[in-house]
Amino acid sequence: MKGRALAQKCRLVLISNSLLVYDLLPSRSAPERGKMAPDLNWELRLGFLVHDVSRLRRRVVDRALKPLGVTRSQWWVLAFLSRSDGMSQVALADELDLGKVALGQLIDRLEKTGFVSRRPDGVDRRMKRVYLTKRSHALIARIRNSVSVTEKEILERIDAADLKATVRALRGMKENLLTMIGDTEDVENFDAA
Repeated sequence: MKGRALAQKCRLVLISNSLLVYDLLPSRSAPERGKMAPDLNWELRLGFLVHDVSRLRRRVVDRALKPLGVTRSQWWVLAFLSRSDGMSQVALADELDLGKVALGQLIDRLEKTGFVSRRPDGVDRRMKRVYLTKRSHALIARIRNSVSVTEKEILERIDAADLKATVRALRGMKENLLTMIGDTEDVENFDAA
């Protein structure tokens, strides 16, 4: 296929800010009654859709939390600690998918502002555990309230049945992914997160 013929069969599609792909246009003949036109790239699109929804959600939540004076990295650490206070720095770095040095610097900043404290582990004194302070509990309550309001806006026009089906599908994907990477501990402790 050359030139004009190719242009009639394809369209340029913006997948993300920097990725452009050619996509086949649906054929001009109508699909059979009651059947959808085949989409050859639905698996690829699903991955981009999940990524884009996550990215856009983070941006909206960041904007909602800006008046509280907390960064995404900071509220993410506080959120994880609120579910499992006293995590080791190594476990927290792993959960957040951050390097140990980057997390260490982040915890330094949170410690200086009085939101967390580090204490040596009771068994292995080389290991440091990170704990929330009383001051951080008030901030976490404000974060949760702000995120709750934002989540309601995000989900505002989505049918409850569609939302439940989406959650079931995403939980299934998460469980499959955890199994694929061999994280049996997380599969056993699988929760709504």
